[in-house]
Amino acid sequence: MSGVWVFKNGVVRLVENVGGEQGAVGRRKVLVHVPTSELITSYDVLEEKLAALGWERYPSTPDLIQFHKRSSVHLISVPTDFSKFRSVHMYDIVVKSRNIFEVRDA
Repeated sequence: MSGVWVFKNGVVRLVENVGGEQGAVGRRKVLVHVPTSELITSYDVLEEKLAALGWERYPSTPDLIQFHKRSSVHLISVPTDFSKFRSVHMYDIVVKSRNIFEVRDA
């Protein structure tokens, strides 16, 4: 994970290095569904895996896709355009679905 953690207005977020997902050694990140070792290559695949865990789509803005789990207060937000899906979104999913997803170097 490359970038800087910034604390602003009570929120901590990762500001990634200029140049996108390319880190110092030029590796990009991928999200992996651990039980099946399947790479998450689209939002259709992600939604299928999250739905199996009890997550459901939540009404949101046109530029976001959001998922909510009725049994928790967590909300997963990802950009509508999968090409803008970054490691910060991946780590958000990992934290909210422990032991199910993992971020790995591609």
